[in-house]
Amino acid sequence: MTGTILNVITVLIGTALGVLLGGRLPEKLKQTVVAGLGLFTFAIGIQMFLKTGNALVVLGSLVVGALLGEWWKIEEGLAAVGAWLEARFNKNGSAEQQAAGSQERFVRGFLTASLLFCVGPMTILGAIQDGMTGDFQLLAIKSVLDGFAALAFSSSLGIGVGFSALTVLIYQGGISLLAEQVKSVMNDTMMAEMTATGGVILLGLALSSLLEVRKIRTGSFLPALVVAPLLVALIAWIGPLLP
Repeated sequence: MTGTILNVITVLIGTALGVLLGGRLPEKLKQTVVAGLGLFTFAIGIQMFLKTGNALVVLGSLVVGALLGEWWKIEEGLAAVGAWLEARFNKNGSAEQQAAGSQERFVRGFLTASLLFCVGPMTILGAIQDGMTGDFQLLAIKSVLDGFAALAFSSSLGIGVGFSALTVLIYQGGISLLAEQVKSVMNDTMMAEMTATGGVILLGLALSSLLEVRKIRTGSFLPALVVAPLLVALIAWIGPLLP
């Protein structure tokens, strides 16, 4: 859990600096920084997807994951959590801050940062490594990246970015606590397909929330990260049974 705690701290520090500096940074600069992060996220997503050994597994995972995500209303659930946090912790803001636009901005910051900080091979591999051996070097690198990203995002999207630290703590910390069990059932092929699936989700995140090309309900695809290794296991099980 050491790496996850470090990650949470850097996200909070980055958010605090971003909120403090947000009013002093030119709007064009903030937009350019967020666009740069969007392009970088897009590139990382492509890099992750290229790790797949079977693109059909990724496609199947996304389809099944989307069906489950929409059925379970994950996007709405994440948005509801963000809205509740905004109402709970932003009671003393001005009338303008309490307007609908402010709440939408808070939720967008929370969703964007939560997805960006929790989707990716560094999250999974780093959390497993930290939980299994206590080596948090990989998560330390991720923490630095997330801290800079939180600074950039919060300068544009506000304090909602900081509450993504809760998502990091629960999701990433949970993986670390269950690392031994996860490691015992995951093989390299499962990890590769889960990484590739996460790459496609990152592409959606970059296009939707960061580059604002088109609105994509990215949160609904999160179950695909669990579906991918299960599909790999299913294919490995039925393979010998086929003629």
